[in-house]
Amino acid sequence: MNQQAYELYRRSSIGATLIDSLDELVRLGRIEPQLAMKILQKFDQIVTDVLADKVKARLSFKGHLDTYRFCDEVWTFLIKDVTFKLENQNPITAEKIKIVSCNSKRPGEA
Repeated sequence: MNQQAYELYRRSSIGATLIDSLDELVRLGRIEPQLAMKILQKFDQIVTDVLADKVKARLSFKGHLDTYRFCDEVWTFLIKDVTFKLENQNPITAEKIKIVSCNSKRPGEA
């Protein structure tokens, strides 16, 4: 299992909901803040591992690259007028999207 998983998925709807629930439990004194942090770290590890191991769907997309940047080993792309094509499904369009891409291994990992 990845020792230091990225925290990207905390900003997903399920991650944000988990954070809200943990904040509430800490506020009510039901759990310690240290336990909440351990739960979030485990969430980061498990989501990263499950997406890498279990998701097999393919997706392609086309759009107009508006902005890109590379900082601290993380690529960020802002794309406009995007069309997504999923296997055996109708295309889906979006006005703009943001893609954040991280190396699957942290610097220094084997």
